[in-house]
Amino acid sequence: MAQREFKRKTSVRKGSSGTKRTKKKRVSSAGKRKGGLAARLGDMIPGPEAIAKFIVLGTIWVAVLGGGVVAYYGYGLPEKVSFEVASERKPSIRVISIDGATLAAYGNRYGNPVEVRDLPEYVGQAFVSIEDRRFYDHFGIDVVGIARAAWANLTAGRIAEGGSTITQQLAKNLFLSPERTFGRKIEEVLMALWLEFKFDKQQILSLYLNRIYFGSGVYGIDAAARHYFATDPRRLNLYEAAVLAGLPKAPSRYNPLVDPKLSADRANVVLAAMASTGALTKARADRAKQTRVRTARSAQTGPGVRYFSDWVLDRAREYVGYVDQDLLVHTTLDSRLQEIAEENLLRALESNSAKTHNVGQAALLAMTPDGAVRAMVGGRDYFESQYNRVTQARRQPGSVFKLFVYLAGLENGLGSNDWMRDAPIVINGWEPRNFDRKHHGTMSIRDAVATSNNSIAVQMALEVGLDKVIQKARDMGVSSELKPEPSLALGTSEVSMLELTGAYAIVANGGFAVFPHAVSKITGKGGEVLYERSDDFPGRLMNPLHAGEMNNMLAAVVAKGTGRNAIIDRPSAGKTGTTSDYRDAWFIGYSADLVAGVWMGNDDNSPMDEQVTGGGLPAALWRDFMLHAHQNIPVRSLGKAALARSKKIGEDDSWRDFTAGYSSGNTKQ
Repeated sequence: MAQREFKRKTSVRKGSSGTKRTKKKRVSSAGKRKGGLAARLGDMIPGPEAIAKFIVLGTIWVAVLGGGVVAYYGYGLPEKVSFEVASERKPSIRVISIDGATLAAYGNRYGNPVEVRDLPEYVGQAFVSIEDRRFYDHFGIDVVGIARAAWANLTAGRIAEGGSTITQQLAKNLFLSPERTFGRKIEEVLMALWLEFKFDKQQILSLYLNRIYFGSGVYGIDAAARHYFATDPRRLNLYEAAVLAGLPKAPSRYNPLVDPKLSADRANVVLAAMASTGALTKARADRAKQTRVRTARSAQTGPGVRYFSDWVLDRAREYVGYVDQDLLVHTTLDSRLQEIAEENLLRALESNSAKTHNVGQAALLAMTPDGAVRAMVGGRDYFESQYNRVTQARRQPGSVFKLFVYLAGLENGLGSNDWMRDAPIVINGWEPRNFDRKHHGTMSIRDAVATSNNSIAVQMALEVGLDKVIQKARDMGVSSELKPEPSLALGTSEVSMLELTGAYAIVANGGFAVFPHAVSKITGKGGEVLYERSDDFPGRLMNPLHAGEMNNMLAAVVAKGTGRNAIIDRPSAGKTGTTSDYRDAWFIGYSADLVAGVWMGNDDNSPMDEQVTGGGLPAALWRDFMLHAHQNIPVRSLGKAALARSKKIGEDDSWRDFTAGYSSGNTKQ
C-alpha cells in the first residue's frame, strides 16, 4: 500500500488573514547594530518644517524673556532719567595750608560745563581714541568692542580689557551706582541706548567730558584743566589734552601731581592711540611725547598730610555742624614744614639703623608755642594704615612725663638747684631702676632731669603727691586716664602725642595756656565766613618763674644730658623718654619758634632693640627736622620769645625776672 505524503497544517491565529508568513533571513549582530544606529540618527534629524517651527518658537521665547528682563530693569528708568537728579552732588570740602596749597579735597569739585565743539579738536579726539575709538560708529553698544574685550580677557585669563563705550560710561556716571551686578549692567545698556536716542554724538561727548572723574576730587574737564594746568580748557595744548584723556582709566595712579613720570607714560599711550586712529600723524604724536608731566602746581606734600586733613575734617564739622554747602577750610599747616617732616620721618625709618633695631613706625608733630599745628605725620604710610599715631594712639610716654612731676615740685617749693639723693627705694615690692642700673648719690634736681634719673623722679612724685602730679597734667591739657600709682612718675600711663607736645608748648611760651589747633577759618558759599578762630591771647596758666626754671632744666637735657643728639644751631630744650622693654621711644623739644614731638615704636607693641632710646633715633630725627625747619629764620633766645608773649598781654615789669630762668641754650658748633 502506497504511503501518502503528510502535510502539516499551518496554524492560523484568530484574527489573522491566514496568509503564509514569510521567513526572515538571519542577519549578523554586527550588521544589525550598524544599520540600527544609522537608522536612529536618521530619524533624529528634523525635517525643514520642524526646524522652522523650532526657530519661530525659540525667537518667541527669547523675545518674551528678553522683553520681561527689559521691562523689569527698565521699570525704574524713567525716574533715573532726570538731569536734575544727576546734577545733585555731595558738598565739597577743600582743606588748604597757611601758604595756600591744597592739602586735600573731600566731596566733588565740578567746573563749568563746556561743549566739545568749543574745545580744540584734538581734545575730543584724544578721549575718543583712547576710550572708545568706534564712538562715532556704534549705537551706544559696541558689539565689536565687546567681542574684542571678551577675547582679550579669555586669552589673558583675567579681566584685562573692558568693552564699555563712552555712552555706557556716561550712563553709569549720570544715573547708576558703581556696583558690578548683572542687573546694573542691563540698566547701563538700556540707559546707553536711551542716551543715543535722546542726544547726538557731540552732545554725548560733551556730557561725558563734563562728568568724568579726573582724580584729586576733580570732576569735569573744566575743573581738571584749571586744577592741573591752571588754564581754561579751551586753551589746552595737545600734550595737556593727552594727559587728561589718560586719567579716567586710573585717576589716582596716573595723577600727574602724584607720579609725573607714570602720568607722562600714560599720555604717550594716548598720543600713540591718536596716531593709530588717524587723529594725528605719527610724526606729530612722536614730537608731542614727553617723559614727565609739568603741571601748574606741585604736590608740595605727600600722602602723609592726609593724617592731618582727616583730623581737620572732624574739627571742621564740630565748628560748623551739618555741611550742606561747599566749604573751604583754612588751616595752620605749613606745606613746606609738612614736606620736611614727611621726608625726614621716612628717611629715618628707611635707615639701616631703624631696620636693624626693629623700628617699624614713627610719628611727628610740630606746632608753634601757641599751639598752631604746622606739620603732622601720623605714620610711615597713610595708604597702608590711616590710624593717626599723633591724635589717636595712646602710648606710654616714659620719662617725657616727668615734665609734670618736676613742675608739680616747683609749685610745691622745690627748686632746680635743690639736692636730692639717688638711692635704692622699694615701694610695695616695686623698685624703680635707672637706665644704667646704677645709683649716683646726691645730685641737683637739674642734673636729675638732664640725666633722666628715675629714682629721684619717683621720690619727688611721692613727696609732692601723686594727686598733684595728675592735676598738673590735667591743667596742661592731658585728658587721658592717669593711674595714681608710683610708676606714674616714670610715664606708665598711656597718653597721646598731641597732649604731650601741647604741654611742652606751655613751657616754651612762658606759661600761657595752649590749645593745639589747626583750623583758622572756614568759609562757605560766596566766601561767607562760617567760623574764625579768635585772636584773643590765652590766659596765663603757669607762674613764669616756674616756666623759666623748668625751661632751664630742659635745656640742660639737650646741652649735657640724654638729649645731646638733639643739639641744633640755636637755643633749644627738650626731654627724652624710653619705656620698659624698649616699646616706645620719645623726644619732645622746642626752640623759640617751634615745638616738635617725635615717637618711634611698633603698632603691635613689640619691643625694639635695646639700643633704641629717646636720645637716639627720635632725638636725631627731631634734630634733622628742626634744622631744616629753621632755615632762614633768625636765631632767638628762648627767654626773649617768652618775654614777648608776656608783654603782649600787658604784664608789668615784675614778670621780667622770669627770663633769668631761661637758658640761652646750647648750639651746635
